[in-house]
Amino acid sequence: MSFDPNSVSARELAARIRHGEVSAVEVIGQTLERVARVNPQVNAIVQDCSADALAEAEALDARIASGKPVGALAGVPVTIKVLSDQKGYASTNSCRIYEDVVATEDSPFLRHMREKDAIVIGRTNTPAFSYRWFTTNGFYGETKNPHNPALTAGGSSGGAGAAIATGMGHVAHGTDIAGSIRYPAYACGVQGLRPTLGRVPMFNHSSPDRGIGPQIMAVSGPLARRVDDLRLGLEGMAGYAHDDAWSAPVPLEGPRYRRRVALVKRPGGIATDPRIEADLDRAAEMFRAAGWEVDEPAEVPELREAVELQVDLWLSDGHADKLKAAEEEGDAGAIALLRHYADRAASIDVKRFGEVFMRRSALIRAWRGFLADYPVVLMPVCAELPFRQDQDLEGDDMIAHLWEVQLPQIAIPLLGLPAISVSSGVVDGMPSGVQLVAAPWREDICLEAGELLERGFGFPGLVG
Repeated sequence: MSFDPNSVSARELAARIRHGEVSAVEVIGQTLERVARVNPQVNAIVQDCSADALAEAEALDARIASGKPVGALAGVPVTIKVLSDQKGYASTNSCRIYEDVVATEDSPFLRHMREKDAIVIGRTNTPAFSYRWFTTNGFYGETKNPHNPALTAGGSSGGAGAAIATGMGHVAHGTDIAGSIRYPAYACGVQGLRPTLGRVPMFNHSSPDRGIGPQIMAVSGPLARRVDDLRLGLEGMAGYAHDDAWSAPVPLEGPRYRRRVALVKRPGGIATDPRIEADLDRAAEMFRAAGWEVDEPAEVPELREAVELQVDLWLSDGHADKLKAAEEEGDAGAIALLRHYADRAASIDVKRFGEVFMRRSALIRAWRGFLADYPVVLMPVCAELPFRQDQDLEGDDMIAHLWEVQLPQIAIPLLGLPAISVSSGVVDGMPSGVQLVAAPWREDICLEAGELLERGFGFPGLVG
């Protein structure tokens, strides 16, 4: 019987390959066989990298056989989101209008992963322009939720979430400006980490620099089935890079901290589903059982205003150009979202932008003070269980509703905080989970607390 790469963690898999217990060619071959079998059912991987992957695996095995040192991700199969530069592949962002934008070099996070000998097996689907929490588009088609095809796989890293849930790679690259790592992880029943801005360097040499909203809020990070695989993925992606203007050489491990959790069931006053509140209560008990303090503070710094500021910085910055591109692409979801905010975008002037940055600074200070008292904040990923596929196409009122219940996803990037989505299992046939938020640069706290919950909730199994 052949070795199943999904039977071990990414860290153990890399160790076995380094020690010659299994070859990289065998691991990549087994993974590609699974892709061929499973991907037609979910449409998570939309650009095939199999030929390059096998060639890289052969080269890695030759280096190991010759006694040369190899990296921490040696032979680990990974996927990359199609919006990011990968040499020789189109950075389409799931849009036909970008199908000729072929990268001539890797984004810096991918350069780091390759230096540590990760092997890219494919590139994953997104909504057009990566605007939505629903991974459908007219170019590559719909990514199915592996648990229930009537539900969204999340977005915008929905292909990444579905790939991980079905065992097509150990670590998936995603991006997050309004939940695009954390929500697909939640919807697909896996784990996802949003790092601090500057932790993981990202820049597309194939495209112009981004607008101010994405520059100060969008990050790259990992999705995986195991929290320790998130840690290894972060270690592989992170590090200073000169070609990211926001990159910072900050150590991955911070100082000791107080084991104290703030339980916030209804952040910003949102109406959280009782089933999600039950998961939050279960998580709180896991922390208490492990000796952590858990409080439900009477007052929590503002989050609802953070959402409003996020909208102004992200959607309204360059709104007319975004809408023009969406109309050229003809994508109904992107058009609906941008038209929903058209009047608001038109009303924003330089004075309002200045006010947004002033208020953002005030909120960041308030949250940093709160996190000094409570190093972990336990809150929902979303106020509702995973949405119906294309639920945002049901009209303006529905778009407004979705943005309301996604407050925990939208507010965190504006505040510059790292966060992890931890799977809590399946409830009523739908994946669920909880979110942990920490202070800037304290991904180590997110990961340690996330592993505690992973032990309590149970390790997510493979789907498909």
